[in-house]
Amino acid sequence: MSTTNRKRKILIPLATLLGASAVAVGSGASFTSTSAHAVSVTSGVLTHTNDHNGETLAITNLRPGDTATGTLTIVNDGTIDSTLTLQETASTNGFTAGDLTLTISQDGTEVYAGDFGGLADASLLDLGALPVDASTTITYTIALAESAGNENQGQAASASYQWVTTQTSSPATVTEWLTGLI
Repeated sequence: MSTTNRKRKILIPLATLLGASAVAVGSGASFTSTSAHAVSVTSGVLTHTNDHNGETLAITNLRPGDTATGTLTIVNDGTIDSTLTLQETASTNGFTAGDLTLTISQDGTEVYAGDFGGLADASLLDLGALPVDASTTITYTIALAESAGNENQGQAASASYQWVTTQTSSPATVTEWLTGLI
């Protein structure tokens, strides 16, 4: 057999195969399948409210032996569990040491008792967990000692406090598949 015949025997079937492939691809005779999904991500919100935010508890005309109280409520109205701390940011006290006292209670439990302004400025008093939608009530009790002398007449004291909520370290991430969002 000649070389030309051999080439024809190979080329004719090869050309037929290529032609058939072109017809199959060009005809659109193929199956496909598609599906879809989406991923949606939102971050949590860390926020709390204080029912006396920006207000001052003003106590006037305090006499020896008098006690005055004030309460406030803090609510975690965010979406992230937190811990609550109280920070005294500034204080002055013109009264004789030990004569003007402050007691701070949280939900009826004493968390601080001492001289008014005695919380170290800028230190944090840990008040524990404040989960989402939870609230806590803080009561301030200020007392002028019965034994307070005349040197305390006309004196003044003040303190500024800041509430700090910090996210808890435990994971609270919610992962779920939702339908109909695409």
